[in-house]
Amino acid sequence: MAEKMVWVHGLVVLALIIASPVVDAVSCGDAVSALIPCGSFLLGVGAPKPSSECCASAQSLNKLTTTTADRRAVCQCFVKSGPSFGVKPARTKLLPSLCKLNINIPVTPNVDCNKVQ
Repeated sequence: MAEKMVWVHGLVVLALIIASPVVDAVSCGDAVSALIPCGSFLLGVGAPKPSSECCASAQSLNKLTTTTADRRAVCQCFVKSGPSFGVKPARTKLLPSLCKLNINIPVTPNVDCNKVQ
């Protein structure tokens, strides 16, 4: 159960990181699919830094997120879908700086998606 919570928190953080302004056209499936290139990095089974493909995908998803409602929807998507994965929170903390995502959002275990701006 604790491992599932770690994933949920990691995905929420990642959603916040990449969700600076989500267009209604971005579905939960689209958001999760966009992060597939980041999978091995976020799971801690890959290289110590994300691939260029991962960063490009995260930056693209970031550019698609344009409203508060969309960012909250992506956040909730990751909270709901997260338990089926095993993301390492330490890796999600590294993603913004390693992928040059200009976002300053604290990584916390109790993310409230309704507070996402």
